[in-house]
Amino acid sequence: MADLKITLAKSTIGAVPKHKRTVEALGLKKTGRSVILPDNAATRGMIKQVEYLLKVEEI
Repeated sequence: MADLKITLAKSTIGAVPKHKRTVEALGLKKTGRSVILPDNAATRGMIKQVEYLLKVEEI
């Protein structure tokens, strides 16, 4: 499996509190910051929940 580069593209201000916690659990705190995470079912599920805030690239 490949890795995923996940970037926080939009601010979490005004987002649903559960979505804010999901973004933080992905390791993202500030807009424009990126993390590299493994491409697995757990990561994909978290991305699916908050995809309107993220930019995702396969590495």
